[in-house]
Amino acid sequence: MAGTCSMICLIIITLFIPPLGVFLISGCGVDFWINVLLTILGYFPGHIHAFYLEYVYYDRRNRDPMTRAYQQPAPGVYSDRVQNRGHAGRSYGTM
Repeated sequence: MAGTCSMICLIIITLFIPPLGVFLISGCGVDFWINVLLTILGYFPGHIHAFYLEYVYYDRRNRDPMTRAYQQPAPGVYSDRVQNRGHAGRSYGTM
């Protein structure tokens, strides 16, 4: 239930301020600055990028941990925190 509540809060934050939603899941990295630029250039592209990052983050967070070794990196995502669904270290690639 706590995961669902945090996901809903993150979606509501992203609806109003897309870069803040990206900052909360990826930190102050390349994905955040790309989202700031997209939001400045057009509010709608900022939303698309933010919701894509959130989808990748929560999709990988809900996957089976046994499949992490075979998981390919998501295209267009530069943050290891989003790629690894909040866990430290690289969890994708070859063994």
